[in-house]
Amino acid sequence: MTTILVTGGTGTLGRLVVERLRADGHEVRVLSRRNRPYAVDLRKGGAGLDAAMSGADAIVHCATSPRGGDEDAARNLIAAARKAGVGHLVYISIVGVDRVPFGYYRSKLAVERLIEDSGLGFTILRATQFHDLLAQLFGTLAKAPVLLLPAGVPDQPVEVAEVADRLAELALAAPAGRVDDMAGPEVRSMESLARSFLRVTGRRRPILNVPLAGKAYRAFREGGHLAPERAVGKGTFEEYLAVRNRR
Repeated sequence: MTTILVTGGTGTLGRLVVERLRADGHEVRVLSRRNRPYAVDLRKGGAGLDAAMSGADAIVHCATSPRGGDEDAARNLIAAARKAGVGHLVYISIVGVDRVPFGYYRSKLAVERLIEDSGLGFTILRATQFHDLLAQLFGTLAKAPVLLLPAGVPDQPVEVAEVADRLAELALAAPAGRVDDMAGPEVRSMESLARSFLRVTGRRRPILNVPLAGKAYRAFREGGHLAPERAVGKGTFEEYLAVRNRR
C-alpha cells in the first residue's frame, strides 16, 4: 500500500483522484484549506503541512487558484516534500502554458519550473480544459440576454474523470518528468460548444461572437491551448452534458 497526499483533494479533479487511489487500496491524505485533519493553506505552509507530508510516498498536486498564490504554494509544498523525503511529486498543468501569455497560465508554467528545479522526482501532466469549466462558463454567460463569445477561439475539452485516472496511474509509477499531454477527443469552435450547452439545458439565447484584442486572445485564436495530436480523451462535451443534465 502506498501513502499518497493529494492537494486540492476536495476539488473537481482532486476528489476524483482520491476516489481512484482509495478504490485501489492506497492510503490517501486529502489536503485542502478546510478538510481536517489536513486543513492547510499551502500559501502559508507551516507545521500542518509538515504533518500531512510525513511518511508520504508521493504527492499529487491538484490545488490551484486563478486568483493567485500558486507559486508560493508550490514553494512551500516543495520545501515540505524535501524535508519529509518524499520521492515523487505529480503536478497537473495546462496545455499551452508556454504558448499563451495569459496570467494564470504564466503562473502554472512558473510552478512547472519550480518543480523541475526542485531536486525531487517529478511528473508533470498537461491537460486541456475540463468539460466542467466550459459548462460553468456558458452557464454564467447565458444569464445575459445575449451569449457573448470570443470570436474565432477553438477549444478541445477533456473529461475530468479521465484526467483523474491518468494522474492516479502516474502517482503509482516512477517519476517520469514531463509526460505526453492529454487532450479531449474533438477540437471545436466555442460557438459549437455553446450551442450544445444551450440545446441540452433547454435555453434559448442568441450568440454574438466578439473580436477581442491582446496577445493572449491571439494565442487562443491560434490554438496555443490545443493538442490535436494528443486527442486521447474519449468523452465528448455532449456526453458530459447528458450525464450532468440527469443529476
